[in-house]
Amino acid sequence: MLSEIMNIKRSVLRLRRISVKQLDILLRISRGEFDLIPQSLLPFYRDIYDHLVRVADLAESYRDLITGLLDAHLSVVSNRLNEVMKVLTIFSAIMLPLTFIVGVYGMNFDNMPELHSRYGYFVTLAAMATVASGMLLFFWNKGWLGGKEE
Repeated sequence: MLSEIMNIKRSVLRLRRISVKQLDILLRISRGEFDLIPQSLLPFYRDIYDHLVRVADLAESYRDLITGLLDAHLSVVSNRLNEVMKVLTIFSAIMLPLTFIVGVYGMNFDNMPELHSRYGYFVTLAAMATVASGMLLFFWNKGWLGGKEE
């Protein structure tokens, strides 16, 4: 989509550039500055000049429309990227406390009271599941993760 918009924009700019260069020449011809052109043909050249002025004006308005279209396209792409970044940030925020818990219990010190508990492993897994579920529920209630809208 972006390449099509840029191709159209280049074409319109080329049309505008060519028509503006021709305007100066046709204006001089339509005023009768050249002796080679008979006076009886000047109204026709004025008519051509008027048509070329309209083409230049249309090219200018099309350029403005294409610029607006390009801005709208980039805005949609940016919003989509923001949504992806939001989801990635939420999952990173969920993984942060879980990484901390795993880091603490992965130190293998003998004097840690939880290491010799019979159900310590299962309690740690349950705590991690509770933290992850709680954060998911919090983000869901805030509307940040597909839940209700704010």
